[in-house]
Amino acid sequence: MNVADKVRSPCVSICALDENDLCIGCQRSGDEITRWSQMSNEERREVLRKVAERESKVAI
Repeated sequence: MNVADKVRSPCVSICALDENDLCIGCQRSGDEITRWSQMSNEERREVLRKVAERESKVAI
């Protein structure tokens, strides 16, 4: 797989976990952040779907 084909990280360089173990910058869990480099593109897309759900709840 070409590097350009990989699903990119949602990291925005604001790295701090809240009381729920979610990054306040990218909304990924500590585990999702740790495992990101070993995930397949499909796993990464699933994390991004979860991130979108978390962001929609925060925006309320």
